Amino acid sequence: MSLPKTQKQWLIEGTGKGFDGLVYREAEVPTPGDHEVLVHLRGASLNYRDLIIPQGKYPFPVYLPVVAGSDGAGDVVAVGSKVTKWKKGDKVVTLFNQGHQSGDMDIKASKTGLGGCIDGTLRQYGTFAETGVAKMPSNLNYVEAASLVCAALTSWNALYGLKPLKKGQWVVTQGTGGVSLFALQFAKAAGAHVISTTSSAEKAEMLKKMGADHVLNYREDVNWGETARMLTPGGEGVAHVIEVGGADTFTQSLSAIKMEGVISVIGFLGGAAPKDNILETLSRICTVRGVYVGSRQQLEDMVAEIEKHDIHPVLDKTVFTLEKAKEAYEHMWAQKHIGKIPITIE
Repeated sequence: MSLPKTQKQWLIEGTGKGFDGLVYREAEVPTPGDHEVLVHLRGASLNYRDLIIPQGKYPFPVYLPVVAGSDGAGDVVAVGSKVTKWKKGDKVVTLFNQGHQSGDMDIKASKTGLGGCIDGTLRQYGTFAETGVAKMPSNLNYVEAASLVCAALTSWNALYGLKPLKKGQWVVTQGTGGVSLFALQFAKAAGAHVISTTSSAEKAEMLKKMGADHVLNYREDVNWGETARMLTPGGEGVAHVIEVGGADTFTQSLSAIKMEGVISVIGFLGGAAPKDNILETLSRICTVRGVYVGSRQQLEDMVAEIEKHDIHPVLDKTVFTLEKAKEAYEHMWAQKHIGKIPITIE
């Protein structure tokens, strides 16, 4: 089947005007270079970073104009002359930081993020380095697989990137966003105990159904960190905290963590201004670590575990098409979602 000459895509042309800098337009279908693959993208998803980039609030490098989106999954439809890893028909997911292949993140790799520095996934066709995609999990559909690229890999890196989670350890997850829900699923698959926080009875019930051992309502229990600590054997504390709240929740994360535990700082939904508590890391004897998604090696390891345990992501009940992607941004910004925002692409 011959490929089309043109496609539709969402381009970020400017920042600081809400989502007005997002423009839906026609573009040429790119031709893969010698070491590149052309992917017919079939599914995409959104992350908090996708919302703040067009608003000019993203704290990492952005090079405009750029095709929006980092989460993508689809079919390889053409390969460059020197590509050896992939063939036409292979199902793949995108790697967020295209230059982060294995090991530690570095400055060079941090400037290869899709949808910010490099053209992203909110389009019908995209070229990527053959090392910039990974095998799509065989147990997931395109939209489910697309949701793994940032949120799932960030959770995986948090739990396994520094001090790998062990069976029987305790983990705290915060809220019902994509990162936290993936962390809950990965932790339970590893045989860990999970304490989740939320703000409503409805969300608490969902978390329990997903396997959370304890659910704490942070509106009702303002000292939920100490409560979490006391739920662990001997009041020792938890081995990992998935910290997505920022300044508003960091104090409680410090209360919950055990000696030599790891607090993985992933988001700042509750504010980014630091509080006067960073020196508590000394009295708590813990590690606070910023996590910037993960490497291709980690992505491949995670995919294997997802297949092994038949893990399926939690997707919001509202499904958007590519042409309605701006509505997906608004839906997520209004916090009307649970889990990952699904976007289908034809």
